Amino acid sequence: MELVRLNKYISESGLCSRRQADKLIEAGKVLDENKKVIEIGTKVERGSIVYVDGQKIEKRPDYVYILLNKPRGITCTTEPTVKGNIVDFVNHNERIFPVGRLDKDSEGLIILTNDGDIVNRILRNKNNHEKEYVVQVDRPISNNFIKSLAAGVKIEDGLTNKCIVQKVDNYRFRIVLTQGMNRQIRKMCEAFDYDVVKLERVRIMHITDEGLTRKSWRDLTIDELDEIKKLTSNSANNA
Repeated sequence: MELVRLNKYISESGLCSRRQADKLIEAGKVLDENKKVIEIGTKVERGSIVYVDGQKIEKRPDYVYILLNKPRGITCTTEPTVKGNIVDFVNHNERIFPVGRLDKDSEGLIILTNDGDIVNRILRNKNNHEKEYVVQVDRPISNNFIKSLAAGVKIEDGLTNKCIVQKVDNYRFRIVLTQGMNRQIRKMCEAFDYDVVKLERVRIMHITDEGLTRKSWRDLTIDELDEIKKLTSNSANNA
């Protein structure tokens, strides 16, 4: 008899991420086969009947991992009532959800999957996974601005980590982040009276936007997926 934590069991079904599963459990929306509320931290047998927000957990589907080059105006939410949500935009046969977020006004790469475990592992802050962006601002860039961004910026969410920043031209720069603060780049620019005109994510870890046009998506390759699992292996061991 194999026991597994309830949040892991739910995420493995492809319904949602482990983090989202915890919220559903805490809200009393996860029931056992007798329709009794299951408490957070509980372990269940594989194959157990579990109801999540009224929906019966089914046999785990085949895992799906896709890379979307998101256009501006699409919202990274699974909430069907939100017009222009990312799930409707992709319109995949499987129930998938985004790994992290990319602002509605931003564009570029984002991974979507039905593998809740890998979502949890990628999003762990301690792993310091790189994400690279090309940013265009509303006025000419000074060298002091570039140095200041790289040194760390005090914003409302706290002090940002030191990072790599490179000037592309008078109005654009590249920046590599390992943090995931809400609207972080925009707030960093605003701290120096710059407004972001265009923000594009061009790399997630080792995965780039090469050959993937805006609004299109593709399955991750075996090599890309193997590298993700390798980079997140410590998270798997500590999960």
